[in-house]
Amino acid sequence: MKRLIVAFGVLLGWTVAAWAVAPATLTSLGAVHSLTNAEASKEPPVAFEATVTYRRDSETTLFVQDGDAAIYVWANTDLKMVPGDRVLVRGKAQNSFHPIVIADNVTVLRHGDLPMPIPATFEELLRSQRDCMRISIRAKVLSADLVRSGDRMTTELKLLAGGSVIRVFVNSGDPLILDGLLDAEVEVAGVASASFDGKMQRTGVQLAVPSLNDLKVLNRSRTSPWNLPVSEMDEILNDYHVKELSQRVRVHGTITYYQPGSVIVLQSGAKSLWVMTKHEEPLRVGSEAEVTGFPEVHDGFLNLDDGEAKESLVYAPVAPRPVTRSQLTSSKSLFDLVSIEAQVVSQVRENSQDQYVLFSDGQMFSAIYRHLSTQDGHTPPMKEVPLGSRVAVSGICILEDSNHFSREVPFDILMRTPEDISVVAGPSLVNVRNLMIALGLMVVVVMVFGFRSWAIERRVRRQTAALAILERRRSHILEDINGARPLAEIIEEITQLVSLKLEGAPCWCQISDGARLGTFPANPTALQCIQEAIPARSGPPQGAIFAGLHPASKPTACEAEALSMGAELAFLAIETRKLFSDLLHRSEFDLLTDIHNRFFMDQYLDLQIEEARLRAGIFGLIYIDLDKFKQVNDLHGHRVGDLYLQEAAARMKQQLRAHDLLARLGGDEFAALVPVVGGRAEVEEIAHRLEDSFDAPFAIEGFVLHGAASVGVAMYPEDGATKDSLLSAADAAMYLAKHAKSPDEAQEPVRN
Repeated sequence: MKRLIVAFGVLLGWTVAAWAVAPATLTSLGAVHSLTNAEASKEPPVAFEATVTYRRDSETTLFVQDGDAAIYVWANTDLKMVPGDRVLVRGKAQNSFHPIVIADNVTVLRHGDLPMPIPATFEELLRSQRDCMRISIRAKVLSADLVRSGDRMTTELKLLAGGSVIRVFVNSGDPLILDGLLDAEVEVAGVASASFDGKMQRTGVQLAVPSLNDLKVLNRSRTSPWNLPVSEMDEILNDYHVKELSQRVRVHGTITYYQPGSVIVLQSGAKSLWVMTKHEEPLRVGSEAEVTGFPEVHDGFLNLDDGEAKESLVYAPVAPRPVTRSQLTSSKSLFDLVSIEAQVVSQVRENSQDQYVLFSDGQMFSAIYRHLSTQDGHTPPMKEVPLGSRVAVSGICILEDSNHFSREVPFDILMRTPEDISVVAGPSLVNVRNLMIALGLMVVVVMVFGFRSWAIERRVRRQTAALAILERRRSHILEDINGARPLAEIIEEITQLVSLKLEGAPCWCQISDGARLGTFPANPTALQCIQEAIPARSGPPQGAIFAGLHPASKPTACEAEALSMGAELAFLAIETRKLFSDLLHRSEFDLLTDIHNRFFMDQYLDLQIEEARLRAGIFGLIYIDLDKFKQVNDLHGHRVGDLYLQEAAARMKQQLRAHDLLARLGGDEFAALVPVVGGRAEVEEIAHRLEDSFDAPFAIEGFVLHGAASVGVAMYPEDGATKDSLLSAADAAMYLAKHAKSPDEAQEPVRN
């Protein structure tokens, strides 16, 4: 009987284990559609029939529907499918924004009718109530363009429905369909989908339309856009109307970051939110709070604007989540409280913030602490961290770019307090302090053994004094390396130190492709020359340290040690100067276009305003914006977009005079400062030259692009007496110029 019980228990255990390992296959789309994300994360197998509602061959995109259930299928197959095909999908479910299906195999069973589209509203689409379903919607056409998707052209429409914008992608590249669509009232049938950020948060509404047959023109515009009366450029604002219909929302979470009068960051589990606020009352980081405001999407990131906060009495701080650099560049940790370990390369104190440049996994990023304003204007000293230390940094992950689907995204860590950076491991043991301790120990040992005889004591004292001189000079060199002394003077001081250690032998340094420094003998061929290469972090040596010895002398360990010490000090001096120069260049220049950046422009503009005030002078500021540059990246990829920006910057720089300054403010926005002018007409003439520099086509990697730019001019002090007012005036003038253009004039650069 006991054996039967044991056997039954084993059999029951096998049955339970088999059931846990192999869940039942879901055989209907309704069953798959009803899964929660938690259930889909277990990746249950699926095998169901459904009707294809949308397929794009150049991608893995496939939408299927069966009755009231619809879902997105990732189908990496060359199988030709068209809307209306009845298919059998085998694969597994997976969690995403909503559960999706990863197809292992898709089989076409037969062809049938498409599901009837369900009339939908923008609110239903925005709230995902019709996600992946075939719907229809009535709207007004704001724009209609042909865009490239893979190796074929498709049609992209921007529709206005219910006061909100919907992007529509039609699987057709027929240019005839664009004729007469602008301002027309249409009815579109397609599959409801969405655009997302890196955390799979919805940032917009899209519609995937299989063919032109799904687009019906209900009422064409009574007046063609090209027959409208011509408006004066300075009067176009008369027809500008915006109706804000966004509803206020309320969210709950834990405060992970707070900058009074600027930003609140909330986090709840894996979700986090950046809140723009004017709130300045004290809020405690770590407290739970409720925030109310208006949802917005800024630069592809989901935000809350005009936020107002109400702190609760519950204190439940969020623990920073340990991450690696590669995890942060995927943008899935956007606005999350994270922690990462890295090595300190540099630290910079600025007026508004402290910045630590860190190195991890072969790449650099920054940890930033923004100063809190105080009544007396006093800023606490920057927390000093030894260079070369390994530190743990905690803070909010912020990104520099929202495009995360095709490449790694640069990021920074926004620290909440100076205590968010802490030393995990100190720098290398080879430092001045440890060398001085070692020197002290040597002196003690020498003194103990020196009592044996007066002669030995005298000799030891001479040696110790010489070593002390060497160490003091070496310490002085190390201080100069970390200071502002010119590199050539430091190298010469290093050769003098080596010469002192070699009892006055001539010593010099030859920098690769550079100067020869030190004491070079008049007749080097009459000496026995020894040398030590100056290493480099990568590539060939950076030069060599030489010493000229008596021809009859024999090589000793002391000579090799002296040259090795000199080579190490020279390596440290050269690499430190390279790092400082690189960081200085990064802080003042845009790394893509190699022109000045916004930070330098802001500083230079302040100096120019101060100088103009002293001499009661004038100067001009030109604001340049590339017309609809975003579609260059969408059509041709970010590499072509980057090359286009570089060529555009080079062309504009050629139109300026030697004392004019061109800077990239960010993205596709530039500014030119014209310090020496006789009046507005002269500045406007330069602005016209900048605008005309885009007339010639751009030949970039096999593409011929036709570019355009909009410019705006502001004069100091006529249009603004401060930096912000002057920039705003130039930006407003550029904005008016851009919107005064016809669509043909402001069209995207396109491929011929």
